[in-house]
Amino acid sequence: MNAEPPRIALITGASRGIGQGIALSLARDGWHVVGTATTRSGADAIADAFSDEGVSIKGRVLQVRDDESVNSLVKQLTDELGAPSLLVNNAGVTKDNLLMRMKSDEWAEVLEVNLGSMYRLCKAVLRPMMRARWGRIVNIGSVVGRMGNAGQTNYAASKGGVEAFTRSLAQEVGSRSITVNAVAPGFIDTDMTAEMSDEQRARLLERVPLRRLGEVSEVAAVVSFLASDAAAYITGETIHVNGGLYMA
Repeated sequence: MNAEPPRIALITGASRGIGQGIALSLARDGWHVVGTATTRSGADAIADAFSDEGVSIKGRVLQVRDDESVNSLVKQLTDELGAPSLLVNNAGVTKDNLLMRMKSDEWAEVLEVNLGSMYRLCKAVLRPMMRARWGRIVNIGSVVGRMGNAGQTNYAASKGGVEAFTRSLAQEVGSRSITVNAVAPGFIDTDMTAEMSDEQRARLLERVPLRRLGEVSEVAAVVSFLASDAAAYITGETIHVNGGLYMA
């Protein structure tokens, strides 16, 4: 079995919600976590949020749409801490609209952030993983990538692409003991769902067999599992965390 390299985890979009929960879960597992945000205040908030936890979490600014920003951050981390051996692609955006009304920039931005960022980040971290003959990549998808959702053709297309990207990359790098998997959350209790009215929430929960929203910690636990030695023989898979809303 190949020796595991330094436990450096890079998580994009870690300033709140699911990304923040993943950062905490991995840090508690002993990973040295670097989480990214698009602004300095967001990056500072990543470390500040866990200042009392006694865990290793750092925040860095990253523009996931920019090649230079991605390559510069990965080089900086490698020089300071060591090459990331775990990458969690969590950064994402929504620009919802019916297709008949969707502007070209609404389509392009969602595809560029949700899919383009995976291309850039994975490419940036793969070479050191290949040399080390060990690595973990976890891509955050969505139940919408399987079910579809009216008004989200751009988002659904991007999240369907996350799964296809995951399966293809898993085949490319598996011989070097690098696993590539996806986690597809359903409706999770975050800032976004907190904005729903009671009526909207009730209608939503009628569609979920478990009759509740998911917890951020439940998504984070699956990511932690996929990053662990216990998941060493799992690759190219999408694990759904959706309370039965969609059953693969």
